Amino acid sequence: METTVISLKEKWEALKAENPRLRIRNAAEKLGVSEAELLVTDLGNGVTRLRNEFAAILTDVEQLGKVMGLTRNDECVHERKGVYLNGDFSNPHAQIFVGDDIDMRIFLSAWASAFAVTDGDKKSLQFFGKDGSAIHKIYLTKDSNPAAFDALVEKYRAEDQESPLVVEEIPAPAAEKPDGEIDTEGFRQAWLDLKDTHHFFGLLRKYGVSRTQALRLAPDAYHSRKISNEKVAELLEKASKVDFPIMVFVGNRGNIQIHTGPVKRILWHESWINVMDPDFNLHLDTARIHETWVVRKPTEDGIVTSVEAFNDKGEIIVQFFGKRKPGLPELAEWQELVKSLEL
Repeated sequence: METTVISLKEKWEALKAENPRLRIRNAAEKLGVSEAELLVTDLGNGVTRLRNEFAAILTDVEQLGKVMGLTRNDECVHERKGVYLNGDFSNPHAQIFVGDDIDMRIFLSAWASAFAVTDGDKKSLQFFGKDGSAIHKIYLTKDSNPAAFDALVEKYRAEDQESPLVVEEIPAPAAEKPDGEIDTEGFRQAWLDLKDTHHFFGLLRKYGVSRTQALRLAPDAYHSRKISNEKVAELLEKASKVDFPIMVFVGNRGNIQIHTGPVKRILWHESWINVMDPDFNLHLDTARIHETWVVRKPTEDGIVTSVEAFNDKGEIIVQFFGKRKPGLPELAEWQELVKSLEL
């Protein structure tokens, strides 16, 4: 095992020598390993393994002050600066941070390892899933408290700083049922009877439908309409010219990170559209969007409208909403913006 780790470390060093700007995620892909497996080859060299006390660590992150939280999937990166406030880890199924800046829905059952990383003047906390893929990262900013970071690392430092990482393959999701096996009428009526958008996931499970299958089987074209993938970029460009706030959800198996506020500075780099605002950055590879849908769900506060982009596996890449809170109707300006995408 030790020989394997040394060999992997040597391969990574060679890759870095060839391309000093190569990111660890891309290096791991080239080497056919997970990002976390590559990271542990640097244990003791700027990388410290932490105990798997995720809720406690996240609760203590507030002491770091203003930091940058990063959550991504293969197609999209969501970066939000702020202070980690109002963490609630009492629910065994889903945990949360709820703040104006840091707003997350966490699924700790998918988290498997944690590390502190110091790379030059960059300091971060990095969390990975059972397969070694990155779930969430927290980077210190110029407004953070580095002494609090050092104290946190010392507090949660694991005894074992030498063992290689053991990862496990995540089972592929079950194959989608044929449409003919779905109780379509029951599903459609249940959609129309929704009172809360958060109940939609339970509805999918009850009727055994995948997310994109649900959108195909929706009650009508008002509640779910497929639009061209180019409309996602159009949405961001139009949103940058208006004054009302939107919500941007990006997630993976273990975390969903949310930005609520304006998006202003939009830049392109090849196929990537980027939001480059002071406290919010988004990087979306538009070439990897496979399907885009406008989705409308009834709630006790009226219709809630989203624009949802999916990859070729039927996984959500990014979701957009208008800013809203329970008890308040959706912004009419958001509804009009989305209607313009359907033309």
